[in-house]
Amino acid sequence: MITIQNYVRAKSLEDAYQLNQEKRNRIVGGMLWLKMGAGAVDTAIDLCELGLDTIEETEEQFSLGAMVSLRQIEQHPGLNAYTHGAAADAVKDIVGVQFRNLATVGGSLWGRFGFSDVLTVFLAMDSYVELYQGGVVPLEQFAAMKTDRDLLVRLIVKKTPGQFVYQSMRNQSTDFPVLTCALSALDGQRRAVIGARPAKAMVIRDTENLLTEKITQESAAAFANYVAEQTPTGNNPRGSAAYRTRLIKGLVRRCALELGGME
Repeated sequence: MITIQNYVRAKSLEDAYQLNQEKRNRIVGGMLWLKMGAGAVDTAIDLCELGLDTIEETEEQFSLGAMVSLRQIEQHPGLNAYTHGAAADAVKDIVGVQFRNLATVGGSLWGRFGFSDVLTVFLAMDSYVELYQGGVVPLEQFAAMKTDRDLLVRLIVKKTPGQFVYQSMRNQSTDFPVLTCALSALDGQRRAVIGARPAKAMVIRDTENLLTEKITQESAAAFANYVAEQTPTGNNPRGSAAYRTRLIKGLVRRCALELGGME
């Protein structure tokens, strides 16, 4: 368990940033993953008064504040219309409704967790994060960055024309995923995102043009084999590397067929 000496509701992003520069202080977010750790926290920094708990939609993009809950993502009509339901599919099996009411998009992305359904699905989109000091950076670039003391302010999803599909494999409902898979046809480019490898999600682009405009059983299988060859996997208590590689082939093929309207 963790122990917390002080609790502060930040009055501004600058206030939160300055407090967060102390190594023993922590941004608490939904407080769902942090509480499972061990150690002492001098000051828990809460962002709940900074207006970061809304999803704003314009003609060009969605802007999701760091304190937006996974339940808000699941239920947002505009976001799910744009993603063809993929956003809801990615979060609907994360523990339960009570958990999703508390878990935040900022916490889900900042941790770059290997098991993160949230990171997987948004990497399939034209997504960016806004950092307080670092500015706006592509989500794929952010995922590769080392953790520092900056603040994640919001997630930005551009309404780039595209199609999206999401599937995952769990040993039982609401458990951590054994493998996560998102597929997209985004502005003419096809990509697969594989997470829970068990490392964090990675993007595999269809540089070989294996998925033609009209997806077939054969092209879906060929792309699935290609993604499996390009994706390193490992062992953990939920599954072996070999099992995950087989899952990649199965999930990518299914996602490709769904993307092509065949499933």
